[in-house]
Formats: sequence, C-alpha cells, structure tokens
Amino acid sequence: MKNYCFPEVTLLVTHYNRSGSLLRLLQTFKELNCTFGETVVSDDGSSKEHLKTLLALKQQFNFNLVLTDTNQGLGNNINKGQRAVTTALTLYVQEDFVPTKQFPENFENAIKCFEELPDLDLVRFYAYHSYPYLKPYKYGYSEMKFRIWYLDYKKIYFYSDHPHLRRGNFLEKFGNYAENIKGDRTEYRKCVEVLQKRPRGLFFNEYSTLFEQINSSDEPSTMARSNWTQTDNAIVAVVRYFYRQFKYNFDVLFYKAKA
Repeated sequence: MKNYCFPEVTLLVTHYNRSGSLLRLLQTFKELNCTFGETVVSDDGSSKEHLKTLLALKQQFNFNLVLTDTNQGLGNNINKGQRAVTTALTLYVQEDFVPTKQFPENFENAIKCFEELPDLDLVRFYAYHSYPYLKPYKYGYSEMKFRIWYLDYKKIYFYSDHPHLRRGNFLEKFGNYAENIKGDRTEYRKCVEVLQKRPRGLFFNEYSTLFEQINSSDEPSTMARSNWTQTDNAIVAVVRYFYRQFKYNFDVLFYKAKA
C-alpha cells in the first residue's frame, strides 16, 4: 500500500472520555499509511480511567497531548488544541470518526486545492446532508456558495465541526470558539462568525465516503441537542423553518462576538 505523508498538516483531535474511539481513529490512520507533520490530541478533562489510557496512547502514537484539569467544554477544547498547532494546515477530526480507504487519495487532492487557491479557508469532508449551494471545482470537490437571499437554511453550515481541513491561522481570521456555553451553541456561533468573514470553502461531493462516524454503546456521543431541533412534528417543522430563516440571516448580518 502507498505511503501518504503530509508534513504540512497537523491532525487535531478533540477528545473527552472516549479513549477507545481515539485508539480506533489513530490506528485506522496508521493502517492507511497516513502520517502527519504532527498530531495534537486536546483533552477536555477526561476521567482518570480515560486519562490513563490517553497517556499510554501518547507513548504508542507519539502525539502532543494538551490537557486541562477540569471539563471546560467544546469551545475551550478546540481553542487550546488549535493553539498547539504549528503547521500550515490543520485536519480537524473529533474522536468518534474513522477515515475510510477512500480518504488518503482524496485528502491529497484537498491539499492541492489549498495550493491552487491562496484564499481558500477550509475543505469539508463529511456531512449529514450535502451543502445546498455548490459550484463544481475539481478533484470531486465543489465550492460552497452563500448569499443572504438563498432560501435553504442549511446554507448556515458553511462551517461544520465535522472532519475538515483548514489553514493554521483559522483562529486568527475567524476568532476563538465561544467558551462556557453548550457545545451546539458553540458550533452555531462559529458558523455565523465564519460567514461574517466572507470565507472561501470547498465541499467533497461524495461527503459520506471519506469518514464514518461511530458512536458505540460503550462510548456514546457526549453531545446533547435541543429536542425542538430534532422533532418531526409537521407544525413545529414549519415554525422552525421560518424561525431559522430569520434568525440565521439576522445573526450573520448583525451578530457581534463578545471580546
């Protein structure tokens, strides 16, 4: 099997109490012969049991482990992990994802995109649904387009915390992640803050083929979301649609992050 070496890329993994999932992720990259300039694992105050495993994995995989004494939430975990990155590009992956055999070659093409497009900010590899407004680029990627008047509210997800490649100066351009709030609010605020900076981003057309998300019963997802955003009730769905249209556009136009 071909060796894939990416010296200009840091693999940044955020972790909390899912050391078995982290092992699976790192082992899969190894089996795919993918190596990076460095690997940073940012832990959000895991339990002693998982911390013990993390320290053993650090010896096995030789990664930079960034710790905190107490759980401080998703925003803090990403911020401190990204600040530890020293390379030009960052591959951000949460610990419950696993790359597939199709990943390495397509990841090489993603790096080519950054070389060809000096103003490119990020390349997305995974999503639950396709980004609604795409313009074909090449290598199986399309450019994401955002306009206030576009009607599909999923346009807000130009940024996503699903696996993506971004420039190392991401925090400098788009600001730190919001801290001391729930994880889903942190994600939403970053979506808004990214769009306010008029970003340029690509989306992999076959978005479900490069990574698999695995939430086992032993290590379930730690993210909790509001019930009203998940319900299939028809009346709630209609109200939710119009609410999102107004709120998302309003926030992109007028939201100001706190210093």
